[in-house]
This record gives sequence, structure tokens and C-alpha cells, in this order.
Amino acid sequence: MGYCPNTPEEIQEMLAVIGAKSIDELFSSIPAALRAKSFDLPEGMSELELMRLMQEKAASGGTDIVSFIGGGLYDHFIPAAVDHLSCRAEFYTAYTPYQPECAQGTLQALYEYQSAICRLTRLESSNASLYDGGTALAEAALMAMRVTGRHAVVLDRSVNPLHREVVQGYLANLSDKVVEVNPNGCSSDLDALMAAIDDETAAVIVQNPNFFGSVHDFTALAAKAHEHEALLIVSCYPIALGLVKSPGEMGADIAVGEGQSLGNKLSFGGPYFGFIATRKRFIRNLPGRIVGETVDKNGERGYVLTLQAREQHIKRQKATSNICSNQSLCALRGLMFTAALGKKGFEALAALNYDKAQYASSELIGINGVSVLNEGATFNEFTITLPKPAAEVVAKLLAAGVAAGVPLADYYPDLGMENALVVTVTEKRTKAEIDRLVALLKEALWS
Repeated sequence: MGYCPNTPEEIQEMLAVIGAKSIDELFSSIPAALRAKSFDLPEGMSELELMRLMQEKAASGGTDIVSFIGGGLYDHFIPAAVDHLSCRAEFYTAYTPYQPECAQGTLQALYEYQSAICRLTRLESSNASLYDGGTALAEAALMAMRVTGRHAVVLDRSVNPLHREVVQGYLANLSDKVVEVNPNGCSSDLDALMAAIDDETAAVIVQNPNFFGSVHDFTALAAKAHEHEALLIVSCYPIALGLVKSPGEMGADIAVGEGQSLGNKLSFGGPYFGFIATRKRFIRNLPGRIVGETVDKNGERGYVLTLQAREQHIKRQKATSNICSNQSLCALRGLMFTAALGKKGFEALAALNYDKAQYASSELIGINGVSVLNEGATFNEFTITLPKPAAEVVAKLLAAGVAAGVPLADYYPDLGMENALVVTVTEKRTKAEIDRLVALLKEALWS
């Protein structure tokens, strides 16, 4: 049985308008051999399960590559409501809400987006989004330099290497002291990070979970940074915040991240959006545009762009950012995604990611020569070491339709990680897909 929202009377009315006598006549141009007699669907399937089944039927024997790749961009399920709502013309044709009297809907949606980011990060203020996760991290570093009046930055090498490269590019001519601290295995070296902080430090930049998948509690690091009047910046994976301690709860001053996992498709690399949140006392140094709530002359609630300290609105030397493109539509998809899930749904999603990754990890270490390098907690990513170069093994599995993970040799050539592989397991990965990864990896290593 399927679900049809239209009554038989409504169906007949629509057929009459388009000039067809029946549903069969409507589809008569499709050859009978190409029409499915029945989809033979089982009872009580979730939207995710139903979509997967229909995609398998539509593939006609061909299947997409099964992805265990993460590293900052993730293959998550997106409820159909997100696509439907975000494709409404009032959202996808809107550009910049400079005229609030004409853009109350867009402004309110962005205001709600800011509220959602504040709830996720447990911080007090957010802007209306930034370009992507890497530029959001760089903007956070510049913001910390403005707040503190200092130019030295301590940067954990466990942060996504692509994002670190963006930070280094932004700071190349602005900071005379960027101290990079090597990881301790797959963990952020908290002792080394603390030792690197001094009275010239503007910010300490870390990531949770880090690029290797390790989860940390940076509360003590935040306290150490604050002893020296420096700020703690935490780059975070938003889906993990359904399970992992938030940046705000750790005492972080600024939280940033890549928002792709919140309702945006991988889409060959973009477009995505970056998010940033901070303490209220730092809001005047927050980059980009901010939507505020106010009242009009009649006392009715309204929304406006406020604290517009971008170079488009203010003298260049006083601007907080040259960011001219937030990513409003992508950010609104993030809002729709979080609203569709709700608090309990978001927590359940995080738990699914964690549980499936734990199963994958336990199965992979059963292969001779394979071990997990993460010593502490992980979320849905973990790093394994293989008895062969990881890039070679990944190439073999890719030929079989499985993208096994991210080899680390090119990202950390000085740390002896030629055989290391970061494996990511999202809620979309089934037990059968995980078991196939394990079987193919075992064959690639020992056949």
C-alpha cells in the first residue's frame, strides 16, 4: 500500500483539467514494458529506508559508490522536507535582505537559524552564516586578534589540514607567530597546547572531534587560555553536538564549523556554509551579517540586519570582515534540517552515527594486521593502521565500489602515517555495507 494525499474526487478533478480520462491514460505515453506493475514495498518503512529501496530499484543493477569518507564533509540523510521547503521561490530566489520591509520572511528565517546555531553550540550569539568551514575558522582567528589586540595564535595540527591551510593563508601577513602543535598519536596534545600559551597569545585553535576522529574535553584548555586572557576557538562537527559536550559547555569563546552535514548534499564540493557563534560580549567583533529582532512603529515584531560592520557598510579600517557572501540558502537548509529533526531526533541521529561507527571499528580490528589508533573516545570517525600503504588499499576497494576512507600520508607526511586511514560511518551506512567493507579490506590485505 502507498500513501496518496489526494482523494479520488481530487484526482478526477485534476485529470479533467489536463484532459485525461484516467491515470492509465495519463501515463499511456510510457511503454508498458517500462512501467512497474508493483513496487512490492514492505509495511512500515522509514523515509530513509524507502528512499534507499527505491534507489536500488531505479539503479537497474548499477549502484553508487558506498562512501566511508569524511574528513569534514559527510554523507548524511536529508529529509525530503528540506528539499521541498528550500526550493520554494521565496527562499531560493532571495538575495540579500537589505530592505527589511520587503524581506521579513528571509530575515526571520535567518534569525531562527542564528538561534539554532546558538542552541547547538551553547553560545549566546551567532551571525547569519559564513562562506564555509575553513573561512569560518580563519575569521574566528581574526576576530580573536581584534578582541585581544594580539597577533600570536596556537594552532593544533589535529585540526582539519585543509582548514589549517586557509587559516595560514589568512594570517600570513597579519600574524608574526603561528605556533603549530603536533598531535600525540591521534589525540590533541593538551599538555603541549597549554605549554604553548603565553601572554602574547590571541587564541588557541582546536577541533572536536579532531581530524583523526578523536573526541576531547577542552575545558581545562579553555581555563588555561583564559588565565592568559587568550580566547579558545573550537571547530566542531555539528552532528556530533547531539552527543558530544558542546564548545560553550567547555568554556570556548568562539565555535565554528562546516555546516554541510546540516541538510546540504555533498554536491561535488559545494556550495556549503560556515557557522560561527560566540559570547555576547564579543558580538561587536563578530564578522559577517547579523539579523536582529526589533519592533516597528506600530509595536509589531520585526527583523533587520544589525551590527553591519562589513566593509560594504563601514570604513575599511573599522570593518570586522570583508565577507560579502554568507550562504543564506544553504544556512536555511541547515535550519530546516535541525527543525525537522528536533532535539530528540538530533540526539537519536548522533547516537546512530556513534553506534554504527563502534560496530565498524569492532569488526575492522578483527582483521589480521589492522588496529585502531585512537586511544580515547571517538564519534563516527576513527583512524586505523594497515599492514600496507593506505592509498593502495583504498584504490583496490574503490574499484569494487567502496570508498574506504581518507589516507593520511599526504596530510601528515612527517608523522609516519603512510599506512593510516580515517574511516567514517554515518547513519546511512547499513550493516551489510559495513560488513562488505570489512570483507573487501580483508581480501585486499591478504589475498
